[in-house]
Amino acid sequence: MKNQEEIQNLLEKVKAMEKGEKLDLSSGEDLSIAIMNLISIEEHLFFSASKTGKDSYLSLLHQVREMRKKLLKELVRDYQGEDWCVSKHLLAGSMRLMEVGSKSLSKGDKKEAKEFFQMAYQLYELFWGLNLKLLKTTDLKKTGEDLTKDDNSHSFMTKLGEVIKKAIDCCRE
Repeated sequence: MKNQEEIQNLLEKVKAMEKGEKLDLSSGEDLSIAIMNLISIEEHLFFSASKTGKDSYLSLLHQVREMRKKLLKELVRDYQGEDWCVSKHLLAGSMRLMEVGSKSLSKGDKKEAKEFFQMAYQLYELFWGLNLKLLKTTDLKKTGEDLTKDDNSHSFMTKLGEVIKKAIDCCRE
């Protein structure tokens, strides 16, 4: 019953969003992808510093991290508790799953690639759901069963995905 109420609340938020102006998140989408790449650069600089012992990589890492933090503040504005870290990790996880999916695709394993891409997009939808205030961090901490099915066996992720697709349109200029 509780999941049904949560889905109903989500749908009410969508209706309220539809009554107002359409959200143009194309710049936000671009920024989120840029942030994903900055996270990746941070990771590469860390490993380069560790493998080579050169401190110059750590200096670059610090500069990139400061840039990433500044840009993430543009998307994660009113965060409480774990929202900041969860948002960062949702983007990082999404990016890494895209990478793994791309590698699977280049190996010719389209089925596996599609699974990785689907998981990557679900994390990306969760990022936007959290930062558009369609859900709270506590919603992300539910058990897998709670997050995937409501009383009518409709996927919570499917509902969230429908909301995000309505809110985000990367083709708007």
